[in-house]
Amino acid sequence: MASLQSISSWDRQYDLVIAGFGLAAMCAAIEAHDLDPRLSILILEKADEATSGGNSRVAGQSLLISKNAEVLAEYQRKMSVANPIPEDLLVPWSEAMAALEPWIQERAAQAGAEFIHGTGFSERDAVLEFPEFGAREAVHCTATILPIPSGVYLAFRENVRQRPRIEIAYETPLRDLVQDPDTLEVFGVIAEHGGQRVAIRANKGVVMAVGGYEASPDMQRNYYGLSDVAPLGSPHNTGDGIRILQKAGADLWHMRNQGQSGGIWPGYRPDGWVNGFLRNFFWQSFSWIEVDANSERFYNETAELQLTHYKEKKHGRWVDTPHYRAAPVHMIFDATTCQYNKLVVEMMSWNPVVGGYRWSDDNTAEVEKGWIQKADSIEELAEKIGREPAKLRATVERYNAACRDRRDADFQRNPDTLYPIADGPFYAMRIDPVIVCTGGGARRNIRSEVLDHAGKPIPRLYEAGELGSMFSDLYQNGSYLTEAMISGRAAGREIAALSAWQDRP
Repeated sequence: MASLQSISSWDRQYDLVIAGFGLAAMCAAIEAHDLDPRLSILILEKADEATSGGNSRVAGQSLLISKNAEVLAEYQRKMSVANPIPEDLLVPWSEAMAALEPWIQERAAQAGAEFIHGTGFSERDAVLEFPEFGAREAVHCTATILPIPSGVYLAFRENVRQRPRIEIAYETPLRDLVQDPDTLEVFGVIAEHGGQRVAIRANKGVVMAVGGYEASPDMQRNYYGLSDVAPLGSPHNTGDGIRILQKAGADLWHMRNQGQSGGIWPGYRPDGWVNGFLRNFFWQSFSWIEVDANSERFYNETAELQLTHYKEKKHGRWVDTPHYRAAPVHMIFDATTCQYNKLVVEMMSWNPVVGGYRWSDDNTAEVEKGWIQKADSIEELAEKIGREPAKLRATVERYNAACRDRRDADFQRNPDTLYPIADGPFYAMRIDPVIVCTGGGARRNIRSEVLDHAGKPIPRLYEAGELGSMFSDLYQNGSYLTEAMISGRAAGREIAALSAWQDRP
C-alpha cells in the first residue's frame, strides 16, 4: 500500500473512484450517481476503449430472475454445501435478487433496448442447472437484454454515457491503494497512465471491480492447479485486483472452489493466442467423439453439459468435467460433422465478440490454417496428431459398433446422438480447456465492504462483481451478471451515503 504521508499532492480528486469497467463497475457508478447526481465519479479502466468491458461484454448475457427469495436462498444453499455462503450474505442477496427485475427493466428502457424473458439464442424460457436442488422452484425464468451478443453490457454502458458526471479513464490501470497502515482506511488510489503514476484522491471511497485471474497462467497454476488453460473472457483479467487486495490487508476467499463455478469448458486456443474459442454445444449431426491422452473416450460427449456449466456428477458430487486432466484431448469427426457444424460458438467469448474473428461455417478456413487436421483415413489422421494409429482406430471402431447397436455401454450417450464416424475424409481438432471466469478475491459482505482478516470492514474499500464473488461452489446460470448488479449497486449506495474524509493535521 501507499501511505497518506507518501502523497505530497494529489494529481486528481473525485468523490468515488471505481477500478474496472465491467457490469459491476457500471452498476456502482449508476447507483451512486442516481442517489446523488452531484458526486464526481471516476472509472479507471486498464484496457483501451475498444477492448474494455471485461467479461460482462462477452458473457452469454443471461440474467437470473427469481420471484421467491426464500426458495432461491435454499437452492443456493444446497449448491454451496461444500463451502457454505454466510447466511448474512446469502439471505439478503436472495431478497435483492427477487426485487431486481424492475430495476433491470428501467435500465433497458433508459438505453432504448429490449428486455425479454428467455436466453435470446435458444427456445428455453429458463436454464435450470440443478433441478435436484430445487432449480424449477427457485428460477422464475432466464432473461436478457437484446441484442445478442453483449446486449446487457451495451444497455448499461449507454446508461453510464447518459450520466455526465461519470468520467472514464481508459488505459489507466489501478496500481495501488493509498491507505492508513494502521487502520487500513482507504484515501485514494495510485493509477498509471502513459507510463506515469497518478495519485487520485477518493473523497468517499474506492470500488474494486477489476475481475478475476483467469488470464494469468501463473495464478491459474498456483491457485487452481491448471497448467494450461485459456480464458474465454477478457485477456485483461490477470489478477491485478487480487494482488492489490492482498497488499491492502483483505482476507481472500473462493480462490479454489470445489469446482470452478463458471466451469472448465471444451474449447480451442490457436498457438500463440491468449484467448480460446468456445467449442459449439448446438449440433446438427453427431458423428464425433473426443479422445484423451490414451486415445480413448473419457466421458459422455453429447450430454447437455452446458446446462451445468460443464459439471458432471461423480461419486455423488458435481465436479468439473475431466478435460484438463485428460489432455491432450482431440475431437475426432467425419466429413458430415465438418460440413454441417461450425465448431465454435460466436454469440459469446472474446475472440468472436471483441476480436471479430469469424469462424467459417464449414470449418474450411480453419482446416487451411492447420487448426483442424484432415486425412483420408483414421490411421493417417492419427499420425498427423501424434497418436498411435491402431489405438485410435480401435477407439473409433468401438464407438461405431455402439452406433450400430444403438447402445453406448461405455458412457451411456443418448442413442439419438450415436452417429458413426464413417464419412471420409476425417478430421481432428485439439480440445483445450477454456475457462469462463474465476470467483476468487476479497471476502465481502452484503454491503460490498471488503473485510480484513478479522472479519471487519476495511474503511472506504468496496468490491463488486467477479472479483471476490460470493459463489463458492455450484453456480446457477444468470447469477454472475445479476450478482454483479447487486454488489455493484450496494457499493455505490454505501459510498454515496458516506461523508468525505478530512485531511489529517
